[in-house]
Amino acid sequence: MHWDDPDLNWPNASASRFISERPHRWHVQDVGSGPILLLIHGAGGATHTWRSLIPTLAKTHRVVALDLPGQGFSKAGTRHRSSLDLMSEDIGRLIDAQGWEIDTVIAHSAGSAIALKLALNGDIGSAKVIGINPALANFKGLAGVLFPMFAKLLSLNPFTANVFVATSGSESSVKRLIEGTGSVIDDEGMRLYTALISDRNHVDATLAMMAHWSLDGLVADLPNVRNQVLFLIGENDKAVPPDTGETAAKKMPNASTVRLPNLGHLAHEEDPEGTHAAILNFVK
Repeated sequence: MHWDDPDLNWPNASASRFISERPHRWHVQDVGSGPILLLIHGAGGATHTWRSLIPTLAKTHRVVALDLPGQGFSKAGTRHRSSLDLMSEDIGRLIDAQGWEIDTVIAHSAGSAIALKLALNGDIGSAKVIGINPALANFKGLAGVLFPMFAKLLSLNPFTANVFVATSGSESSVKRLIEGTGSVIDDEGMRLYTALISDRNHVDATLAMMAHWSLDGLVADLPNVRNQVLFLIGENDKAVPPDTGETAAKKMPNASTVRLPNLGHLAHEEDPEGTHAAILNFVK
């Protein structure tokens, strides 16, 4: 992604800044004052996913939203630190270097796994964790064996990202991808997802993340998460089965769930007002 692209019109761009903290150059949106809310998007996303929530949350809190390494506008220093453990370690280093005292982490999908890993690593202290449609289970059956292998093979091929961009970066293809999540989002969201999926570097980083992703260790450690945790679960989520978050919550001593009727995987983009109300009810 090119920050100086005049046609991109990235949401909340006035809040953006870039932080060099080894081994990456992070794109961060930082706005507001008060207790810090750290926002972490899911695989293949970027800060745009919080476009409607950031201005509202910033009325009562300091909001810090980041792009994961290589995704959005964050430049990865190396694509070999794309696993859950290493990505969480790098974010923990960024938090420490910036002196951020996190009050609550709000994360979407795979970002929820990172949030919980940060909690287990002690990087966010006793901060609360909100996971929106948390992706906290590996693929089942044969897919659990074949999909990670397939993703790894794709990520090792230097031409894969180009092929994916060429075949999946059209508006019609992106529309099908979004519809497949069970969500209906606005035209602005569709435009931004199209821009992301049309970017070779973003796709390459997403493939690398998928290739190195494993939740086995995290799932085994869930009983050790002592932080207060809330999972917001869209009942129409077609990307992550709704019972995934509920199953994970039962393994943690201080976790609860709230179901969001009629919303899909991108629930916070479909209904930012309802999501904001659920967040404030938990963090106050």
